[in-house]
Amino acid sequence: MEKLVIDGGRPLQGTARIEGAKNAALPILAASLLADGVVAIDNVPDLLDIHVMLDILRSLGLEATLTGKTAVVDATNVRTTEIPETLMSRMRSSIFLMGPLLARFGEVTISQPGGCAIGERKIDLHLNGLKALGANITETDSRVVCQAKRLKGADIVLDYPSVGATENLMMAAVKAEGITTISNAAREPEIADLQLFLNRMGAKIIGAGTDTITIEGVERLSPCEHRVISDRIVAGTLMVAAAATRGNVTLEGVVPSHLTSVIHALRRAGIQIAIDDDIMNVVGAGRPRAVERIVTSPYPSFPTDLQAQMMVLLSLADGLSVMKETVFEGRFKHVNELTVMGADIRVDMNSAFIRGVPRLYGATVEATDLRAGAALVIAGLAANGRTVVEQIHHIDRGYESIETMFRRLGGRIERTSSLATNRIASSM
Repeated sequence: MEKLVIDGGRPLQGTARIEGAKNAALPILAASLLADGVVAIDNVPDLLDIHVMLDILRSLGLEATLTGKTAVVDATNVRTTEIPETLMSRMRSSIFLMGPLLARFGEVTISQPGGCAIGERKIDLHLNGLKALGANITETDSRVVCQAKRLKGADIVLDYPSVGATENLMMAAVKAEGITTISNAAREPEIADLQLFLNRMGAKIIGAGTDTITIEGVERLSPCEHRVISDRIVAGTLMVAAAATRGNVTLEGVVPSHLTSVIHALRRAGIQIAIDDDIMNVVGAGRPRAVERIVTSPYPSFPTDLQAQMMVLLSLADGLSVMKETVFEGRFKHVNELTVMGADIRVDMNSAFIRGVPRLYGATVEATDLRAGAALVIAGLAANGRTVVEQIHHIDRGYESIETMFRRLGGRIERTSSLATNRIASSM
């Protein structure tokens, strides 16, 4: 089992270029099913989740490759519309394939999707939206079968602005007969990127990035080329890491407008941030200030995917901070790991009360999910002494060689096997 070994206490310094967004690339890869031909997608991150999605596409009969940062998908010869349970269970984002398969082939069979255990994430919003478009859905204990000879446009109001449901219904509606309106739609930048990709294939969609999206169905979608937007969560992770280690880091290829709430929160904590077009400089000159209250909520509010990372910074702040999680009820599992490192955090329902301490201390901790793992890496980089982060396969789902990313900024971090870790410990 691989682990990350981190010798902390060194400020991060240098420049990093932000990779393509996982949360944009995954639905775009799914949407490539809608075109009868070869689609080329650039700036695709080399991540575990991306490879799982490519495996799923290949299992359906598509040709799908990732060379460097370019994914090439050929959906000419799709041979099945049933997604294998073994692959479906590995990744929550496999749910994105429902919409495009149903739109193009009139049927899709899935099992319950997998992913990080960060709380209950039902697929009711997806299924109810597809039903509104005319799909017949049969559910058993293990499978969900959706069928429709031709989807028809509808007015859909989401009970919650779910990113996944918004994207899935967009992809389903692009070939539906008539006009579809999605109200209370999620507004994330990744949704706008999906709209751009679909429109390049010939779709007629407006409104992505607002709470109302309108789709006029078309008969056919054609292959195209597309470049994925940069990853705002990776950028935010690096911003927090620079602040927590009291470093000086310049990020290139960012979209500052995607990070407004994060920039505001960090500035409230006393972090210096300078912005010039797609370049951002983050300086943590001293001990951060406590932030009275941060609430995670759908975009453009503070992202749940940066809650754990921000908690590390607040753990080192001067004073009492409060972090309220409103998106996923199971997203405070990292708290126990941070307390092992010396953090003073109390959880009450969906709020964490964080009394900052002068320093954290190295320990052996476990990544319980993707973003919690990234937070523990930041904690290790900021802490005194050596930190070992276990279960790092979670981290590989969303960060492209996180140890290389931080080593380039001066962090002392290595990936190693359990045996090698024991040898390192015995030699100390």
